Amino acid sequence: MRYLPLTPDDRAQMLGVIGAASIDDLFADVPAAARKSEPFDLPHHAGELEVERELSALAGLNRAAGAGPFFCGAGAYRHHVPATVDHIIQRSEFLTSYTPYQPEIAQGTLQVLFEFQTQVAALTGLDVANASMYDGSTACAEAVMMARRVTRRKRAVLSGGLHPHYAATTQTIAHAEGMDIVRQTVAIDAEAAVIDAIDSETACVVVQTPNVFGVATDVTKIAEAAHAAGALLIVVTTEAISYGLLKSPGEMGADIAVAEGQSIGNALNFGGPYIGLFTCKEKLVRQMPGRLCGETVDADGRRGFVLTLSTREQHIRRDKATSNICTNSGLCALAFTVHLSLLGETGLRQLAAINHAKAQHLAASLGAVPGVEVLTKRYFNEIAIRLPGDATQMVEALLEDGIVAGVPFARLDPSAGLDDVLLCAATETTLDEDIDAFAQALTRRIG
Repeated sequence: MRYLPLTPDDRAQMLGVIGAASIDDLFADVPAAARKSEPFDLPHHAGELEVERELSALAGLNRAAGAGPFFCGAGAYRHHVPATVDHIIQRSEFLTSYTPYQPEIAQGTLQVLFEFQTQVAALTGLDVANASMYDGSTACAEAVMMARRVTRRKRAVLSGGLHPHYAATTQTIAHAEGMDIVRQTVAIDAEAAVIDAIDSETACVVVQTPNVFGVATDVTKIAEAAHAAGALLIVVTTEAISYGLLKSPGEMGADIAVAEGQSIGNALNFGGPYIGLFTCKEKLVRQMPGRLCGETVDADGRRGFVLTLSTREQHIRRDKATSNICTNSGLCALAFTVHLSLLGETGLRQLAAINHAKAQHLAASLGAVPGVEVLTKRYFNEIAIRLPGDATQMVEALLEDGIVAGVPFARLDPSAGLDDVLLCAATETTLDEDIDAFAQALTRRIG
């Protein structure tokens, strides 16, 4: 028996109240081209057992990252997540908790967020971190809008090395706020072009390191040029493990740092949910989006936690909020905190060093394949290579050899004209024999 909570009379009464003749009237503002005129090719009903079998068969068409050699990166990375992480985040007090609207009675949740903020601030080398964002790309957009509030300027320069998805997300969200987004031409090494684009109308410049091609850059000179023009520097990182080896954004002069924290504590999960990191200098904290947990003492002098700043629309009026992205991925933030606590500073540095060593092996092996050019000279754990043909076709061919070779750049930005460029990442989960198999299969396919 189907569960239909509304009868036809109920529906008719509701439509009458709002002045609509039919349910179709509710979709009048959706363009006709975006509406489906016929039902989906699915059975109208099926038993629970039949549905389970059908969906299981569909799920079986997916290939898990651990099923063989795997070199995908481009903003989402395969890392080992200790079993302890899942054990802790699945405890009921964490798994079923919700946004602390009455924060003083949610001390456990607030302590987790406080520890998370402390870790993120330490990683990025900046003064203060918020209690997480939805993901890295929306955090980037929020940083640009924050820069507008701070500088009272509307022009933002996006580096040609910024991940195309981050750039597109920023354009979509910031454009609605009336900002002028200058998206530079895609470039493997974009430092000089960014500096040349800064002027007295610039609110901020957005650079990524390591960038979408894997290039690691000391952006100190960009910071100096931005500050000389009264602009803010926003540094984006998509691979959080790189903080264990490279200079932090704060050390390089960043005013705001945003990142995707998926690499720490969170599996690939077929694309999400992920966790956005957001930090800034203390003098800018009043314009920081999201919310901030602080430490205090109660009436008896015992350590306690409070929401120090709550500028999300869930806590104050929408028109006064600095951020209207409701989701802060709290459970993912907990996974991040548990994993990083297990690693500690020494463990993170060791893990980062292993990642870089694997990438060195990968670069050397692929660079030795006739017809392959390694484009990335300064890297952490990801490189871009140029193939003697179409990268997408090569990826499809290598799948027949059981190898997931990476992400064709054309998949991220089809208009860039880089159809022969392939992004390849290596992490601690990459075996030496995986790299050797990749190089051998690539040699056969090219030859």
